[in-house]
Amino acid sequence: MSTNPAVWSRRLFLSVAPALLEASRAQVDPIRVITRQPNHYHAWATLARCKNGHLVAAYSGGREGHVCPFGRIEIIRSPDDGLTWSYPQIIMDTPIDDRDAGIIETPKGSILVNTFTSLAYERILADTKGWDADRFERWQSVQRATTHEQRQSLVGSWMLRSVDGGLTWSPPYRVPATAPHGPVVLSDGRLLFAGKEHPASTRRAGVWESTDDGLTWRLLSWIPTRPGDETVHYHELHAVETADHRIVVHIRNHNKVNERETLQCESSDGGKTWSIPRPIGVWGLPSHLIRLRDNRLLMSYGYRRPPRGNHARISEDHGRTWSGEIVLSDDGTGDIGYPSTVELPNRQLLTLWYESKRSGATVVKLPDPPFSVLRLARWTLS
Repeated sequence: MSTNPAVWSRRLFLSVAPALLEASRAQVDPIRVITRQPNHYHAWATLARCKNGHLVAAYSGGREGHVCPFGRIEIIRSPDDGLTWSYPQIIMDTPIDDRDAGIIETPKGSILVNTFTSLAYERILADTKGWDADRFERWQSVQRATTHEQRQSLVGSWMLRSVDGGLTWSPPYRVPATAPHGPVVLSDGRLLFAGKEHPASTRRAGVWESTDDGLTWRLLSWIPTRPGDETVHYHELHAVETADHRIVVHIRNHNKVNERETLQCESSDGGKTWSIPRPIGVWGLPSHLIRLRDNRLLMSYGYRRPPRGNHARISEDHGRTWSGEIVLSDDGTGDIGYPSTVELPNRQLLTLWYESKRSGATVVKLPDPPFSVLRLARWTLS
């Protein structure tokens, strides 16, 4: 990916109004792979910066592929703003597939990680024609470890909690919703979780709050649907509180017309009521939202159209409008996305996402390993 300023200016000029051009220019440093297990597939990461200055990333690791029975939740840490990273610590590994991992640090200093478990891999096991013997035996051995009833009892949305900086973790406990990047901290100390209700068959998206450091969650409100979207999945939500005391939520919308359009709704009463979701002119999935120190909002999201990569956009008016795209990466060839971003004290930004160089059954011959890795971009926004 080029970091030539002339290239950046040309790209942004095509998609950004002149008044927003300067505000949306960015310089991206060379992108790095930060995972250390090339024989495992890594996915659905979230990056957080703790009060002690350390970075912590949570993700689903130990995998063979996008859907498999081996997924587990791991974390890695960086004490130096992302220059070096620890070996992974496994914090949750059920006998079924443990997937998306969100992470936040609460005002009390607790670290919360959310995830959900899935049996979707059993649909793949129903048709193993063409499998090699080793793969078939690996997957079947997972099934032998539990009964059907035990596996069903593990399906759900979960949270883990650490009160010692991530050294030890509570057993997983159930939470009422799921979303890839998890809850956010509001200025009044509450935790707000915008997500899809579990079980997923209800199709409802809503907002829950916690006033006890993430131990329990109470429904605040359901997210309304647009006319015609009543049977559509609203999922993979994320929220941010604006400087003018509103809450903005982005939604991945699965409708038949444009299943990758990003919808946005807002609340001006702390999450009790919400506007009707509206499209914001962004094709991508899903959003991660943060408020920068200068009170601008930043959204980062995966872009799965050629050239595949990860993009960001800025809002100068508390989420009412968004700039044109800022291209963080454009060299993707396979499974990619779910970026999350943190701001460093020096105003640099770090964006983390997962990416595979596989394209279907073909392994693209690039320096990165064939399994999905976590890639990190350090960049500066004017």
